[in-house]
Amino acid sequence: MNIISSALFTDFYELTMAQGYWKENMNQEVVFDMFFRRNPFNGGFSILAGNETLMDIIVNFRFSEDDIKYLAEQKIFEQGFLDYLKDFHFTGDLYTMDEGTVIFPQEPLVRIHANLIEAQILEALVLNQVNFQSLIATKTARIWLASKKAPIMEFGLRRAQGPDGGMSATRASYIGGAAGTSNTLAGKEYGIPVMGTMAHSWIMSHSSELEAFREYAKIYPNNSVFLIDTYDTLHSGIKNAIIAGGELVEKGYNFGVRLDSGDISYLTREVRKELDRAGYPQAKISVSNELTEEIITTLVASGAPINSWGVGTHMVTGGNEASFTGVYKLAARHDKATNQMVPAMKFSDNPAKTTNPGIKNVFRLYDENGMALADILALEGETIEEGKEYRYHHPMVDYRQFTCKAAKIEPLLKKRLEKGQRVTERLPDSEQLKISRTTMQNQLESFDESYKRILNPHIYKVSLTEKLMELKKDFIEKNLK
Repeated sequence: MNIISSALFTDFYELTMAQGYWKENMNQEVVFDMFFRRNPFNGGFSILAGNETLMDIIVNFRFSEDDIKYLAEQKIFEQGFLDYLKDFHFTGDLYTMDEGTVIFPQEPLVRIHANLIEAQILEALVLNQVNFQSLIATKTARIWLASKKAPIMEFGLRRAQGPDGGMSATRASYIGGAAGTSNTLAGKEYGIPVMGTMAHSWIMSHSSELEAFREYAKIYPNNSVFLIDTYDTLHSGIKNAIIAGGELVEKGYNFGVRLDSGDISYLTREVRKELDRAGYPQAKISVSNELTEEIITTLVASGAPINSWGVGTHMVTGGNEASFTGVYKLAARHDKATNQMVPAMKFSDNPAKTTNPGIKNVFRLYDENGMALADILALEGETIEEGKEYRYHHPMVDYRQFTCKAAKIEPLLKKRLEKGQRVTERLPDSEQLKISRTTMQNQLESFDESYKRILNPHIYKVSLTEKLMELKKDFIEKNLK
């Protein structure tokens, strides 16, 4: 579902800069990198999402007549520049990793080759689409791993950041490992399985808890999950669920129960005892209530008998970290004097904000068992051969380096748009999301558990080739004199 088509979906300063470039006849070819600076949630990895949505928007990104009229009303743009914008559309190339890729700081996730004005106007759009969805996909993957890959139901719509946030969050959470969603519109638009049980109001609307369970079971015998904490979980909820559920079992169906409050660890154990004692070991237990990956980790470690998890607020909002640190920086530009592309680099008093210059590719190195060893940033045209030992350098700390001989090398950046159009046919949303989700799941399997720990994960190596490191050093020396 794409609700954005207007090229006004950009920061105003992008347009004022664009007019400046136009007036100075500065519309040369440039290359921009979109990357991020640190993993959110103090984690050891992130998940790329939103780049497929981004491409949908880019190919249709235009200024309408009404948009041009609005800009004219600002009394800051010249008519010649407004005439230029009337025909604006993206004519460049876009490279990106596959959606669902496990990603790390400093790596170009999206690489834009275009004229300066087009690339500049796209900045806010690129960051908006990739930052939020990558944040939510990462959060969901952490929750999914914490649950030991149990079924996770996303039902955060009511607390998501507006309609657009709700739709984007549901899409991203599915990529990150959620089994389904309560968001019915997202289910329709994206082909995501829709799920749901009942709210406390269903029970409170009936004359008794038992009646509420029986009526629900009558209507939905194949999908009866009883919410048992409306009044008293152990003294009424589970007892009435066993009665109504037992009647279902006699008819050849199964049932489940859900807890949404209280001491989840204690209550699930007691509920499990009651279900087993009644002869229903097949009955499932689902839980919800402000769950986070930390809470889920604790419950799993304690052996709480939980079969599935309902997660809302903390998953679709990012919880205690509400933004992804993605940035969009100039990496190369066409030089009129030499008629060549030359590297560009941002300096900073903060070393973490210093960028890596030049047109770069990203390669993932694997050992003979298919486990990921490191991601390597290399200059365009550089090759890394399997079975050959190379020395690689830390992107920020000069003295940190290592040697590695990879059994397998995988290039991560792929050309996806050429001259503003998709290189390959656009897949239906339902098919694309399944592919993105499978990419996430398969790639996580190739990383050691130490990188996936919820607390204090090991730091995965993202390093530079010697050629790129030398370029960076030379660039710094020449420009800081």
